[in-house]
Amino acid sequence: MREIVTIQVGNYANFIGSHFWNFQDELLGLAESPESDQVFKNHSLDMDVLYRTGETQQGLLTYTPRMVSVNFQGSLGSVSSRGSLYNQTPAKSLDVMTWKGKVTTHASEPLRRNIFLQSLSEEEQESVGQANDLDNVNNNSQAEIQDKDIVECLESDVQYWTDFSKVHYHPQSLYELSGLWADQDFDNYGLGKEAFCGHQHGEEIDDRLRFFIEECDHIQGIQCVVDDSGGFSGLSAMFLESIADEYPNVPVLLYNARNPSLHMDSKGRKQAISRNLHDAVSFSRLSELCKLIIPVGLPSLSGSRASQFLSIKDEKPYHSSAVYASALHSFSLPFRMKQSGPSAESICTSGALDMYGIVQMLAGQTRQNMVTILDVAMPAPSLSVDRAQQSFLGNLQPLTPDVAADVEDFHAVETMSIHGAVTSGSQRASINEVKDAVEAAYDNSVTRPKFSHLSASTCPLPIPLPFPLIFGKMVGQHGELLETPISGSSYRGSLEVHSIPMATRLRSSTAVLPFLESKLGNLRRFGIERGALGAPLLQSWGFGKDEVEDLGEVLSKMVMTLKPYPQYSSDSD
Repeated sequence: MREIVTIQVGNYANFIGSHFWNFQDELLGLAESPESDQVFKNHSLDMDVLYRTGETQQGLLTYTPRMVSVNFQGSLGSVSSRGSLYNQTPAKSLDVMTWKGKVTTHASEPLRRNIFLQSLSEEEQESVGQANDLDNVNNNSQAEIQDKDIVECLESDVQYWTDFSKVHYHPQSLYELSGLWADQDFDNYGLGKEAFCGHQHGEEIDDRLRFFIEECDHIQGIQCVVDDSGGFSGLSAMFLESIADEYPNVPVLLYNARNPSLHMDSKGRKQAISRNLHDAVSFSRLSELCKLIIPVGLPSLSGSRASQFLSIKDEKPYHSSAVYASALHSFSLPFRMKQSGPSAESICTSGALDMYGIVQMLAGQTRQNMVTILDVAMPAPSLSVDRAQQSFLGNLQPLTPDVAADVEDFHAVETMSIHGAVTSGSQRASINEVKDAVEAAYDNSVTRPKFSHLSASTCPLPIPLPFPLIFGKMVGQHGELLETPISGSSYRGSLEVHSIPMATRLRSSTAVLPFLESKLGNLRRFGIERGALGAPLLQSWGFGKDEVEDLGEVLSKMVMTLKPYPQYSSDSD
């Protein structure tokens, strides 16, 4: 077994995680359903890589994500921090009363579950009760209406990441930062450091992670999704530092995400300096504590070429997080692909990798740069011969901000993941057809990377019911790109689109230089140079002068690694 433990830190990271686990849950359900497409029954993915088996006190078997979620107190909405499977009531404390006066207890009413969560509960009750066939027939029309109501409800009223989560979680998975609420100021790196060290949060979070790691037979690595905004990046850095001390040989892949809605806030000069310093300090510190870092978070996802077939509302985390979760699912597929033997009658996957392998490929070359660009084609276009050049390379667009376009880098290294690809006529492509199409695309490309790896799977991305209405009129039922737009609403979701082909690419390239240079320039200008306006701010975050210069050194080395003729010296001035 090559297990992966997943960490989700921060509100937006948990929005991404909620969609990600919904995809996994949908795959599990489709694999068991007699009515589902054969491609989902034979997906050749080892779900035990991400999930753990367990047992309740009542002897019921459970199958839950091997995951630790960290977020504000009260961020779980109507969901209990102990999940819904184990239902263990906490032991009553011993009534040792030393106060003789009057005692008043104030208890708030639990939040009401939305229509989607209510429907999940009803389905489980029906499943346990084994309703007869007549009842099922009578409920079919009601279920169809209810699905439409669910979609409308989620589009208009998602407040918490649990509002659209269809997954059961283990009691050790969900951790709330007691005493820290979403409406409090938690907007700088220093607050996150304090939160991890105070109130025993650090020890308790470490214990949650230790629970999942110690039961692994042979852990493959840790995939960490971080909300790179405000205090959560500081908290994540302290958490990752603890991980590095306790598990030095376990590779950490860091998915560093930012909510597009943060770029919509108007801010003055002081706020701009604070944001720029935070971004530089956060990225420099986090990059030191992982083997591979993937920064994502476009200022406007809706206005980017990455969403040319999508209809996204940037102000809705429910929307944008679905795209980033789809990309996370796609590029991490090789970590859980089963090896297909040469005698297999039908090969469903190819190019399996473990986390250590992808780290060595992208960060272990002569360049040794751990910053990776993430590109996506969602949905991926057809493999038709006449569009071979545009099929994947031309349609892959960056989700990483500040990336240079049309860069010639003969030392670039990349790995591509393509799953559920279709050919002309919307027929599913075989693994060999995918390989041939990618090879043809590279042959027709002006430049080719120094090394490239391809992972392919015939299984598309399933679109579960709680997926948002983000598909445009040019996307068909199985994610095929249509020649003429569909009439009706321009917003389509899981009721109209059941699955989509996906293509993602991770690349180590000089195209990331503008991103790195921006971070380095801001740190020097606002934090290191003589008379820097942000120096007192960094000091309030707990950074001394020497520490800030060390952070600048980290960024400078990243830049120099990628620049053929470095223009930056290692000196702080």
